[in-house]
Parts: sequence; C-alpha cells; structure tokens
Amino acid sequence: MPIERQEFRDAMARLGAAVNVVTTDGEGGRAGFTASAVCSVTDSPPTLLVCLNRAASSNAVFLRNMVLCVNTLAAGQEEISNAFAGITGLEGQERFNVGTWSRLVTGSPVLDGAVESFDCRVREVLVKGTHSVLFAEIEAVRHGPDSSGALMYFGRSYHAVGAAT
Repeated sequence: MPIERQEFRDAMARLGAAVNVVTTDGEGGRAGFTASAVCSVTDSPPTLLVCLNRAASSNAVFLRNMVLCVNTLAAGQEEISNAFAGITGLEGQERFNVGTWSRLVTGSPVLDGAVESFDCRVREVLVKGTHSVLFAEIEAVRHGPDSSGALMYFGRSYHAVGAAT
C-alpha cells in the first residue's frame, strides 16, 4: 500500500534540492515556474528531466512551445523564486518583471545572474500522476558567476550553499 500524500511531502521536504526557475517562450506564449524537481538524465545526448504540475496554467504553454530554459538560482535570488512560485501574487508575464532576462538558442528566457542556465528543446513528455515529465535536450548553456553560491531548498526554507574551496 502506498504511503499517504502528506507523509510523502514531509519526507521530500528533507531532500535538499537546487531551486530552479523554468521558463519558456514561443507560439504558446511566455511562462515560467519555480521547480526543485529537475535532474540530469544522461550526458549523451545531454538531457534534463523537469517535472511540471499538469494543473498549472503554464503546463499547456510548455507543451505547446516544446522549449524551455532551466535557470538554477544563485544565493540571494529568493525574490525571483517566490515570484515564479506564485507566492508574491504576480501572474504570467508580470513575473518576468523580477530579474533581468535574455535569450540563447531556443528563445526561452534566460535569467541573468543564475548559477547555470540550460537552454533546451523538449524531446519527450511522459504523464505520471499529477505531473508532466519533460525530457529536455540541452542545446546551450550559460555559466553564471562562480562566487555567488547556489540557492537550495531544504526543510521548507531557502538556504545558500557556497562552492567548496
């Protein structure tokens, strides 16, 4: 018998993860969301896995555009995370007023100052329970400043993690 939803959520709160803002732009429009459910799949071809709640208004936009950028947030970028998580009340296009944005290959918004940005084309979508699981092949990367450290999420709060010296 599977565990209860709340027990799963409580356990996942103890699994530290990088904070990412995942963005898209194209025929379906421009959208973005905050995600910790991002991981590498393979380096040949370089591919990431991104989980997106199917009930989110941005789900249809991402599935129409089939491009995305995973922007791994730097320490100090909590305001951007909160904006794209819907915590601040900003909706849709308003969220992009927080931060400075540019573009690489796919046209998806790339966050200036992110630790790392992975510009990707979605190659496959798998539906699992409440989520769309996007398999995104990396077409370009942009490296952020080494000195900033990364923004992590653990125990339902943000934590800054610096690079080991």
